[in-house]
Amino acid sequence: MAQGAFAASFFISGERFKLSVDTLRAEGLSLYGMVDVTRRGKAVPVIVTGARRVQINGLCQSIFIPIPVLGPFTIRLTGGEGKPATATNAFLDTDLLAASSATMNNVDIGVAAGSMTIGEVNSGDENSKFFAPNTIALQGTSATLTNVRATGVAATMGSITLPGMKASMRQGDHQCF
Repeated sequence: MAQGAFAASFFISGERFKLSVDTLRAEGLSLYGMVDVTRRGKAVPVIVTGARRVQINGLCQSIFIPIPVLGPFTIRLTGGEGKPATATNAFLDTDLLAASSATMNNVDIGVAAGSMTIGEVNSGDENSKFFAPNTIALQGTSATLTNVRATGVAATMGSITLPGMKASMRQGDHQCF
């Protein structure tokens, strides 16, 4: 396995997905820069947002796929309506992360990525040649974000519970946003 692959267990495809969340509550928050690597060896700079525990209401993830001969399709995964989804050790690698509102508690901005104590670094990133432990990072005890929109290349979780999960593939453009 080449070094630099996200989580040292897989190369990213390099394709982007869209993720929207109505409300996200995180404990043990971290945010730092990293480089993921595609199977073809292309470096993809990302923002890694991590949380030890996450509670998610109104999750939607979509992947737009142009299929030769058949045309465009959208794979869509939803859940967390009514009863929230929960995840542990969650890391989202994005090139865009936005929220209409964000409240963060006990925030440290400027902490060295390799010395975070509240938030954490993905264990695969720590072993990557692209991880710079002395670069700037952010950590906080908790955060609440509303109306979240993200464009990502990878996500990993220790575990996830997704009430009301639904996966579908539909012809056309049916992305989350």
